[in-house]
Amino acid sequence: MPTLTVATFNCENLFRRFRFKAKIDPAKASADGFTINELAFEVLRKPEKTLTARCIRAVDADVLALQEVENLDVLRRFRSEYLSGMRYTHAMLVEGNDPRAIDVAVLSRHPIVAVRSWQHLRQGRSFVFSRDCLEVDVAVARKRLTLFVNHFKSMLDKNDPRQGRTTTRAKRVLQANGVRRLVTDRFGTSAGRRPWIVLGDLNDYLAPEPDQGTTSGIRDLVEWRQLENVLDRLPEADRWTHFRDQTRTYRQLDYILLSKSLAAATRAVPIVERRGLSTRATRVGRPRFPGVTAQTAASDHCPMAITVTL
Repeated sequence: MPTLTVATFNCENLFRRFRFKAKIDPAKASADGFTINELAFEVLRKPEKTLTARCIRAVDADVLALQEVENLDVLRRFRSEYLSGMRYTHAMLVEGNDPRAIDVAVLSRHPIVAVRSWQHLRQGRSFVFSRDCLEVDVAVARKRLTLFVNHFKSMLDKNDPRQGRTTTRAKRVLQANGVRRLVTDRFGTSAGRRPWIVLGDLNDYLAPEPDQGTTSGIRDLVEWRQLENVLDRLPEADRWTHFRDQTRTYRQLDYILLSKSLAAATRAVPIVERRGLSTRATRVGRPRFPGVTAQTAASDHCPMAITVTL
């Protein structure tokens, strides 16, 4: 039976944004408002991009789901400049709903044979998905593996920072139930018997917030009987993928949820690559990648990966 390693990584603002080079007149950067002279610019945040690539190389996934990618051109350029030799022949991104232009994406060594965006789904006047739920079929040998790549609503609320998880919870409940409906619509009520994975940054954790009376907005998805949260295969102390510097908290915000049949066929345990985190995160337990400091990191999230058996 074929095996492949699948990973997810919120790479935190993978943008191709620019700054003017020294002694360059900004007025001369474009002659007509459309044609941009790239020789007038330098790429922003090169050290962070290098560290992002180090993390991706470390997990060495065959199929990689990404969050917070600016667009497909940025993804392709990042692949060519930072991920050469990794054989990510196939790349997919569909522009989603986020006003900051952060999208979900897939890099794959295996052919991407079908894609469907669900960004258009609405409840009332609002979109269900903050970015998208990108449904991607990957061909592996003679089998197909379906991914549902997500980046749920953030727990941040600028108007009420202390109650952010509470005020944003309803949106994540809507999104979690939306993903369940998409999986069921695709595979039926016995969906767990088919090979699929829900993965990405779900922007919530399962533990309640005792002082606020807030419960998780993603429980209906993560504890759905048709799947398994594979991070539960690790010791409890190792089940975290995100470090929040402001509060010094370690949480699981990133998930790989295998269908029950896929989980039953897969004996592997997941890995979480934490060497790209800021040195302010004291629970990493391993030396950081060269170049990581308190201010310079690959992301505030960790890539996680598991080798599945189809």
